[in-house]
Amino acid sequence: MDWLINLFTNTESVAHIAILYAIVIAVGVYLGKIKVAGVSLGVTFVLFAGIVAGHFGFTAPTPILTFIQDFGLILFVFMIGLQVGPGFFESFGTVGIKLNGLATAMILLNIAVMFGCYYIFFDTSNPNNLPMMVGTLYGAVTNTPGLGAANEALGSLFGTGAPQIASAYACAYPLGVLGIIGAIILIRLLCKVSFEKEEAALEEESGAKATQKPHHMHLEVSNKYLEGKTLLQVHNFLNREFVVSRILHDGHVSIPNRDTIFHLGDQMYIVCAEADYEAIVAFIGPVIEVDWAQQDQPMASKRILVTNPKINGKSFGDMHFSSVYGVNVTRVTRHGMDIFASPSLPLQVGDRIMVVGPEDAVDNVAHKMGNSIKRLNAPNIATIFVGITLGIIFGSLPFIPGMPLMKLGIAGGPLIIAILIGRYGYKIKLVTYTTTSANMMLREIGLVLFLASVGIKAGAGFFETVMQGDGLLYVLTGFLITVIPILIIGPIARWKFKFNYFTIAGMISGTYTDPPALAYSNSICSKEAPAVGYSTVYPLSMFLRILTAQLIVLFFC
Repeated sequence: MDWLINLFTNTESVAHIAILYAIVIAVGVYLGKIKVAGVSLGVTFVLFAGIVAGHFGFTAPTPILTFIQDFGLILFVFMIGLQVGPGFFESFGTVGIKLNGLATAMILLNIAVMFGCYYIFFDTSNPNNLPMMVGTLYGAVTNTPGLGAANEALGSLFGTGAPQIASAYACAYPLGVLGIIGAIILIRLLCKVSFEKEEAALEEESGAKATQKPHHMHLEVSNKYLEGKTLLQVHNFLNREFVVSRILHDGHVSIPNRDTIFHLGDQMYIVCAEADYEAIVAFIGPVIEVDWAQQDQPMASKRILVTNPKINGKSFGDMHFSSVYGVNVTRVTRHGMDIFASPSLPLQVGDRIMVVGPEDAVDNVAHKMGNSIKRLNAPNIATIFVGITLGIIFGSLPFIPGMPLMKLGIAGGPLIIAILIGRYGYKIKLVTYTTTSANMMLREIGLVLFLASVGIKAGAGFFETVMQGDGLLYVLTGFLITVIPILIIGPIARWKFKFNYFTIAGMISGTYTDPPALAYSNSICSKEAPAVGYSTVYPLSMFLRILTAQLIVLFFC
């Protein structure tokens, strides 16, 4: 039995460290699935499992815990950045600017309430109180990367003597989750919201936006003005986005290009925006039914997956699909959205393109594009670690020369580089596509390693902090930090900006980067408004949470 006792007591043993993390993570994940009033803490329960393990002396050497904690944090924030990068800058549309502005105001209010609680409830002469309030802040807003960033900044300032702010985080987190959902419900009561009316408004809004959806139709050329005109001339005169994927002339079906000449009686298949179809019909000719079986050569319409790294970053104009391959590409599906295949649009690995043309030509394009799901499922490990390398270097650069502590650190640096690579990596031939499942797996591994390490390190003094110290005060102040900004910004979003209640619920969930709150918001709405609100503000909110964590520590602690 000595070997078994040694396995659990020899903290220098690799086997001991491995089984420590395995037990803490497994127990935390399983307990995190337990729901109370329909709400669970999810993977964050790994933190509490680590605290219990650390409290009973089931631990590992501090340098090992610190390394695993920091590596887990880097992996976690980098995979978040890689995921949100493609949509980060696109989220700043007209509505997106307003939602992100409200989210930024809420984040600043969280910080303001934290400082207010610090000066009202705590002894400001104690140097540990403000760092502990930072931990309370990030527990209250349920933002683990912010906790990691604050921890990293505190380590730069205090070294091994840095305050264990994870204790305050753990005190504030559970009521933070419940407080977000409770505040969302309270906004409904304050604003006298009717779910039925909000659903109806979303239905009406979706009907108005339907004009932006792709529209497919068969037309016959009846406008005498078009006789002898080329497709390019028609495009330029009409000034509308449309793609002619095939044309029937004198019983012959062909794939048109910019020089294809229109003749009266020609029949064609056109893809355009819903908003443009009436103008196109009025200009070209009436909608008809076409029997494409008349074609004298086999035609195919096929979705092709771009998996060839050599194609990454090339525009449709560079590819010359119609002139070189004899096919037309009508649209691109990227991140679940259909977009027009304009000449300037760059192709990215992971895109699905709709190709129309002779079967053999379509097959040639498929071969050129790769069209291999197996290849796509293979993770691009090199891109991830190149990005992490650049992120760590970037995060180590001081903002101001001569002030080495003014830097983004190992949390902010990789996050920003990941966002930039996710959005612009194709320009430097980096294949950034990662399947959702692979991204989630790497992200969750990084998160549980970070949470387990923080919990184990904080466990030794946690219960003394809660029972004998200011634990209950952290719970109270954390609740105030959670709900006050929501109850200020939520009604403003409703009364001043006239946002739909479900969009507001998603925006609040995204600002607090809180999946349980999003799950609740989705459960009360049959539409996608909560998810849209969440995804619109999530990238900027995550970035600001991590950045402000370090700024607070570096400027005020």
